[in-house]
Amino acid sequence: MVGTPSPQTISTKQLELAKRAERYPHEALSTLAHFIDLDWLREAYRRTRKDGAPGVDGQVSAEYEAELEANLSSLLDRFKSGRYRAPPVKRVYIPKGDGKRLRPIGIPTLEDKVLQRAVVMILEPLYEQQFLDSSYGFRPGRSAHQALDALWQRIMPLAQCWLIELDIESFFDRVDRALLRQMVARRVGDGVILRAIGKWLQAGVLEGTQLSYPDQGTPQGGVISPLLANIYLHEVLDQWFEQDVKPRLKGTSFMVRYADDAVLGFERQDDAERVFAVLAKRFEKYALTLHPQKTRLIALHRPGSIDRDRSGPGEPRSFDFLGFTLYWGRSRKGNWVVRRKTAKNRLSRALRAIEAWCRRHRHTPVRWQHEQLSSQLRGHYAYYGMTGNGRSLSSFRHHVERIWRKWLRRRSNAKLPWARFSAFLQRDPLPPVRVVHSVYRHSART
Repeated sequence: MVGTPSPQTISTKQLELAKRAERYPHEALSTLAHFIDLDWLREAYRRTRKDGAPGVDGQVSAEYEAELEANLSSLLDRFKSGRYRAPPVKRVYIPKGDGKRLRPIGIPTLEDKVLQRAVVMILEPLYEQQFLDSSYGFRPGRSAHQALDALWQRIMPLAQCWLIELDIESFFDRVDRALLRQMVARRVGDGVILRAIGKWLQAGVLEGTQLSYPDQGTPQGGVISPLLANIYLHEVLDQWFEQDVKPRLKGTSFMVRYADDAVLGFERQDDAERVFAVLAKRFEKYALTLHPQKTRLIALHRPGSIDRDRSGPGEPRSFDFLGFTLYWGRSRKGNWVVRRKTAKNRLSRALRAIEAWCRRHRHTPVRWQHEQLSSQLRGHYAYYGMTGNGRSLSSFRHHVERIWRKWLRRRSNAKLPWARFSAFLQRDPLPPVRVVHSVYRHSART
């Protein structure tokens, strides 16, 4: 019988770690690895996704779980003794948003994911004491929708607003490992934990049959990679903006960051231009490069705002953040509000995925296709189902219906008039548009 970890016990230990971090906010904490025992690894395994593609060892969760206690005991012993070896990460490619280019992603082994999760469970209580409220990505209790809501609430009161859209080129591939280790060592003094992180950073990348060892970057696809990214960008951007930049500005300013996507906002144009002028040098100091076209300064003024300075970087416009386009528009009551809709590139990407799926499964039973497409629509609504985005959601649903009909007609060159297909959808409709995230907290006033 596999032992069952007690989440309450794990939470108690994490609370103890958080209190220790709070007592010693500027010291490197040692004796951390002893928190990781069999119960800790069991909980780490429970929190690890089991349905992902296998890593270089080809092992799937069913095989690992067949001897779970023995496997976890062996993993714990190798971790504590320093004999654990981080296996190479398998590299595969997925299409980017434009559907033409490919994005590399890494697939660690299942055991690697479990141990990384265990270490993340140790480090999160330490760094949550340091991370700022402006950071939302891959943090406990925080989400992309909260980041969007925070951005909305900061822009709404400003009749005139200048924004810096910040785009880092190949961030995860270019992190300076030496600098990252220095940052981690300022807070973590446990040699066992530091050695494990070092091994993950040095682990090779297996692409096909070619094994390489990059000298920079973090382990993409790894459970620990988002936390390491937050540690890095906390110093590069968050802390710098809060402690060094804000006190020197004349007007109101704010920042919202989700992983390596960030938006910096300013009440005054001169403040925005001063910060924009020094951003590239700031990132160069940490071996990072800002995308010259995608990093830009824009004006996002409320239409009709008084005394708007038209000599700035452009007329009021929209901008994209976390898959949404934000722009000024009218509310139902006729007032100006910052609205959000599905970004065009995300909508196109989702429809291309539906097209490919329908083509691939056009010969499967129609009832099964209906169930699967319904699931995909509900997943789309779960992220993009935001107040004010009903038109984009309806458009997506309509295009899904048209794509599905197209490939049903091609399964046997059968005629399927739209009237007949509509009658079918009336009997068995696809899920209706649903708003999941009602985040306009001040909508009652508009």
